[in-house]
Amino acid sequence: MALSTKIRRVGEVAIVDLSGKITLGENTGILRDELRSLLAQGTKNILLNMADVSYVDSAGLGELVGAYTTATNQGGSVKLLNLQGKMKDLMQITKLHTIFSSFDNEQAAVSSFTTGAAAAR
Repeated sequence: MALSTKIRRVGEVAIVDLSGKITLGENTGILRDELRSLLAQGTKNILLNMADVSYVDSAGLGELVGAYTTATNQGGSVKLLNLQGKMKDLMQITKLHTIFSSFDNEQAAVSSFTTGAAAAR
């Protein structure tokens, strides 16, 4: 199943609804291009909604880390929403849960961007 993306905006936050698999090849390219496009448009707050992601391989994890690094280097932030069972386990096993902020509630996730910005000042 190919990865598909749909972007919604809530205030200053771009929510990227992902559906499908994040795997080596075209799917990681789709995610990379979407995130680079958002950053190029000046979007700094990116929330990846993983509710409909059925599978992530090592290349997909690498792409998530790359997205996080690219956004951070440009003064932005990438956070995760609605991680499913296996993905939650994978984030624990790889210790990526220590890098990514992860949320089960969209409103809390969106609010965390403004809270973090206010705390940084």
